Amino acid sequence: MKFITLLIITFIFGMVHAQNQDCEGIVKDCEALLTKTDDGSTFISDGQVYTAFLDREKAEFNTTFYGGATYRLAASAGSKENYVIFTIKDQEGNILFSNKNYRNAPYWDFEVENTIPVVITTELDMDLKVTGCVVMMIGFNN
Repeated sequence: MKFITLLIITFIFGMVHAQNQDCEGIVKDCEALLTKTDDGSTFISDGQVYTAFLDREKAEFNTTFYGGATYRLAASAGSKENYVIFTIKDQEGNILFSNKNYRNAPYWDFEVENTIPVVITTELDMDLKVTGCVVMMIGFNN
């Protein structure tokens, strides 16, 4: 019985360790998306790394976008850049943006006129990937 318990604990630890390693690599991919620009501009991370291990569900993150700022929202779930669908909604549930309308683009740059609290939902595109780590980062342009 002790052997079976040890085997189960080892298996669970191995799964968690593999998921953490997978997420660490995806964080680096997402950081690259956050800072990659065609015009030489720079986006600085807000300091948060929004991470969720998804298995056919969605993750929600609450944040506030401040008026007068330019933002980049970047999301990744692996080497293919279009695995993640992200949707930004206002507090009333109105969709402000979804990358699903843009073939799951890995990032979106936008300007905010007025300060607004939002809910950002991330999910995997089930046609491309059904389970895995999703990383989202938000940067601002100074």
